[in-house]
Amino acid sequence: QALSEIAGMGGGGGNLQDMRARLLTERRVDMHGFCNPSDFQRSPYLSARGNIANIFRGSTEEGYKAYHADKYDEDKNPNGIINFGTSENKLCFDLMSKRLTQTDMNLMEPPLLQYPDWKGHMFLREEVARFLTYYCKAPAPLKAENVIVLNGCGSLFSALATVLCDPGEAVLIATPFYGGITQSVFLYGNVKLVYAYLDSKITGTSTRPFQLTVEKLEKALQDARAEGVTVRALILLNPQNPLGDIYSLSELRDYLEFAKRHELHVIVDEIYMLSVFDESATFHSVLGMDRLPDPQRTHVMWGISKDFAVSGIRFGTLYTENQDVANAVASLCYFHGVCGPVQHKVAQLLRDRDWISQVYLRANHARLKAAHTYVTDELKTLGVPFLNRNAGFFVWIDFRKYLRTGTFEEEMLLWRRFLDNKVLLSCGKAFECSEPGWFRIIFADKTHRLQLGMQRIRKVLEEREQEILAEEKERPCQSDQDGKADSTDEVIFVSRHQEPTCASSSNLGDLIGLLQQQMRSSDWLQKNTAEQFA
Repeated sequence: QALSEIAGMGGGGGNLQDMRARLLTERRVDMHGFCNPSDFQRSPYLSARGNIANIFRGSTEEGYKAYHADKYDEDKNPNGIINFGTSENKLCFDLMSKRLTQTDMNLMEPPLLQYPDWKGHMFLREEVARFLTYYCKAPAPLKAENVIVLNGCGSLFSALATVLCDPGEAVLIATPFYGGITQSVFLYGNVKLVYAYLDSKITGTSTRPFQLTVEKLEKALQDARAEGVTVRALILLNPQNPLGDIYSLSELRDYLEFAKRHELHVIVDEIYMLSVFDESATFHSVLGMDRLPDPQRTHVMWGISKDFAVSGIRFGTLYTENQDVANAVASLCYFHGVCGPVQHKVAQLLRDRDWISQVYLRANHARLKAAHTYVTDELKTLGVPFLNRNAGFFVWIDFRKYLRTGTFEEEMLLWRRFLDNKVLLSCGKAFECSEPGWFRIIFADKTHRLQLGMQRIRKVLEEREQEILAEEKERPCQSDQDGKADSTDEVIFVSRHQEPTCASSSNLGDLIGLLQQQMRSSDWLQKNTAEQFA
């Protein structure tokens, strides 16, 4: 009923076109570029809610569906699509397949084939508590009674949104963020997201691009309240997807204190906590803090999909001291349970701490670091700015100079250009980024796919650069510098060339562009280093 009222459908009737327009506006779920709502015909077999779910699915999975229909295979389909869009670790199949097929994994006892406690088998919850105590550096042992097990963190977001918010209420989150959260909180719970927009400019109290500050959270919260929106919770992603930021202890404390002042629940997603691959970066878990400002409103989630490179095994866990929240979420676990044999395997995996620390994490971090270095070196060679971070599987890249105009329509055209050239990336709009032109690339892949994928990306960018240069040559004057990246310590920026601003300097601009193009497409820079000149 609430969904129908918000959408203005009057219980399932009404004009679907109007409903779509209102829904996309009021829910702040902007799918522009991914779909044209007029492409979707209302199905007479679906409810109003079912039609909305159908729109969501069709709008967000175009690239994913194209990839699965034309998946790259070195032998069977070498011209297929390479997937740099889905955040998966494809570097550790050898390690994980070997560990998951050892004899201790193959237990089969009656309890594993019967209905469990919906919070999860106690043997698994105890193992999760010990695991999180150790790797989150908790000051005191965490308790199994505070652990709940579900089939993935998407289900956790959905369950938490449903039990913490009423339909039409909202959760606060900073953009850019992992876009799947939008569907998770909306499709079942009819909960919307309120955005604290971050941008690449370093202003005010910011010391790095896209920095989350309490001031930005305060502004977003007050703006939402001024519009009559009730905000019940704050979502924090740490490490952050897609930025790769790791929050310091002082930052975490500030965010939690902000939430306490406004009586907001805090949902902390730490799913990449063991995927910090450089010794120079230190991850701090909320569960490792000496004191939580508001422990009854602080809920931490983690899963094995990312850190253990097994996204096909659906397992996520929630840790909360609030038993009301735990019991309410457990009621929904009936729909999101993990099967008994998998619970056994996960418990055995988490129990094997020597193998995790001495074998798996060492190898995984080394492989992630090598893959990250390869991709970022390629970006430097291309003169493409990016955020240089040491967590997660992704690099946040600034392709703004390859947009003809600073619009999301132009960003979408570039995204499709990559897809047409058989490489799938994620564009900034998918993360609700406020600035057109930012893209996320996944680097946690095998070397041969990284090399071929980067070749395809290079081809698109070089063609696009030539097209833009040719168009600017036609124009008598170019004064708009929007979309040109700033050079900062935090954004690695190689090419500092600014396009000519008027016709009198066009010849020099053409020459500079030509020289840049020749240097990028040859090995001159590699052969002629500063050391050799010396």
